[in-house]
Amino acid sequence: QVQLVESGGGLVQAGGSLRLSCVASGSALRTSDLGWFRQAPGKEREFVARITSSGAVTAYADSVKGRFTISRDNAKNALYLQMNNLKPEDTAVYYCGRRYGTGPRDYDYWGPGTQVTVSS
Repeated sequence: QVQLVESGGGLVQAGGSLRLSCVASGSALRTSDLGWFRQAPGKEREFVARITSSGAVTAYADSVKGRFTISRDNAKNALYLQMNNLKPEDTAVYYCGRRYGTGPRDYDYWGPGTQVTVSS
């Protein structure tokens, strides 16, 4: 059974920073690409960033490129999202997920999410 648990969310002023963490159970995750998504109230869940199993390749949504950095520590079964220069439009519940395929939405296991609120 795979379990993902996010943490690190909170309330921050615009221009501030937060670092999200996602701890995963299951050694199989070390061979899986992982990603971050977010969902704002009344909106669909949207892609934020993803990283390959080795950590060598990353990809970002245009809206966060240059501000967010995804990374992972396979020894700790952990995934991170460093978020800098936060904007009010970054307010959302952030989820980590495991990617099982090559499609943009080929994610199966999800954590319960962590709330990020950016005040103006």
